[in-house]
Amino acid sequence: MNSANIIGRMVKEPELKQTSNGKIFINFTLAVDKGLSKAKKEELQSKGIPTADFIQVSAWEQRAEIIARYCTKGSQVGVTGSIQTRSYQKDDGTTVYITEVLANNINLLDSKQQKE
Repeated sequence: MNSANIIGRMVKEPELKQTSNGKIFINFTLAVDKGLSKAKKEELQSKGIPTADFIQVSAWEQRAEIIARYCTKGSQVGVTGSIQTRSYQKDDGTTVYITEVLANNINLLDSKQQKE
């Protein structure tokens, strides 16, 4: 079974993109809290150690449009989807591997309109 459920905050402004054949997609990163105790979190932060995981997410078509319309940097988003891996070749010949969550369902836990 390949299933992922995460809740996090958007790290930067989402930006819609389009493939060469016209499909709309969006890639974004969620900062997902590690669920540490307050004391442990403060200890790690004082040492400069991250207290969140940064998870890459991709969404297509209608889900991508919803995210672009209603979310902004800092928005809290819930994602249900599956983990996928892919790779591509850079110009210098090295292979880059990417692991990300492919969003099947998006829950907007706050939005641009709520912040305004």
